[in-house]
Amino acid sequence: DFDSKKKRKVAEIYQALSSDPPDVAALRRMAISEGGLLTDEIRCQVWPKLLSVDTDELPPLPGVGTSSLEAWQVLLDVRRSLRRFPPGMPDDQREGLQEELIDIILHVLKRNPQLHYYQGYHDIVVTFLLVVGDRLATALVEKLSTHHLRDFMDPTMDNTKHILNYLMPIIDQVNPEVHDFMQSAEVGTIFALSWLITWFGHVLSDFRHVVRLYDFFLACHPLMPIYFAAVV
Repeated sequence: DFDSKKKRKVAEIYQALSSDPPDVAALRRMAISEGGLLTDEIRCQVWPKLLSVDTDELPPLPGVGTSSLEAWQVLLDVRRSLRRFPPGMPDDQREGLQEELIDIILHVLKRNPQLHYYQGYHDIVVTFLLVVGDRLATALVEKLSTHHLRDFMDPTMDNTKHILNYLMPIIDQVNPEVHDFMQSAEVGTIFALSWLITWFGHVLSDFRHVVRLYDFFLACHPLMPIYFAAVV
């Protein structure tokens, strides 16, 4: 039954974590397979392994000034992000998390001047903040931003559009009939933009579904979100 399968999977995850070195290939399989990583407690331990982040070497989280134009855009987006926090969360707790969210984003941007903020980036960062807390989230998001999300953080959207252009050929492989209909209807690919650049965090209302999907994406090739978009 489901409970015994879950217990068995938890045991296998902890066994992979306790191997020396940790069995990252096994952790990837667990993250991809049914149910993903199951709990946020496990995600706190496995997500860093999937991103090759050393949790013993986490930098302190500094406060950051908010004088730039980019910083104001971050502030505006985070202020509008109420629905990304659990319903029923007390206002003061949510406001504290929003401040942490702003600090994480500005910290990553300040340390990596080649990265440019985009609207929707905060949807990804808030997921990490809610699951692993501010200090670990900062390290994971920085790694993610210089790897999986790097193409979205260019000064222009050229690379993002290039990735979106993979969508129709993939759909053609999966379902030629749908592909032909979409081509004749001239729907384009921009409808999938928020799916891609927020890892579906902006469009899924159930946080459990969001983190389950993040398990999957963190364990896969950086282009997996566009393949996933093609089968949705």
